Amino acid sequence: MASIMRPAVLRPTAMAARMVKTPAIRSAFRPAIQKEVMSNAIRASAFHTTSKRDILPPPPQVIQGGVNDPVPIPDPSPSHGSYHWTFERLLAGSLVPLTLTPFAAGSLNPTLDAVLCAAILVHSHLGFQTIIVDYVPAKRFPTARKISTWGLNLATALVGLGLYEFETNDVGVTEAIRRVWTA
Repeated sequence: MASIMRPAVLRPTAMAARMVKTPAIRSAFRPAIQKEVMSNAIRASAFHTTSKRDILPPPPQVIQGGVNDPVPIPDPSPSHGSYHWTFERLLAGSLVPLTLTPFAAGSLNPTLDAVLCAAILVHSHLGFQTIIVDYVPAKRFPTARKISTWGLNLATALVGLGLYEFETNDVGVTEAIRRVWTA
């Protein structure tokens, strides 16, 4: 965008500067030309004074191997392939009836409430784990990947403990939602 705008902004400044160099025009139009040159200079300086601010520096660019090296083929693992995907879809699909059943049936069963909490917890954990796998590559950021994975495991354990305490020592998730909904 700056490369498109810059010539249009600088063109009047250059023309005004050429006009000021002519002695006859300089004396007659000096205040107006200076004002135009000054306003154009201020507009043009906005492009020149901006600094490039990177949030994070780029990671190290390392090329491993050569162009003729074969690509390593990963070991086949059904748990990271179609079974994993099928489990995620079944879990996501099961959340719909698990969420609607306590409110539609009218009974608040603690076992059903615990199953709903466990399904939500596992579903959330798998979703955040997918985000970490997608956006924190293990080859480029091994330490950040390990920290974020352990952080996710810790957060999942703490949320699981909190849901357990809420289920056993308080009213439970579905009863709390029902009370908030009818309040």
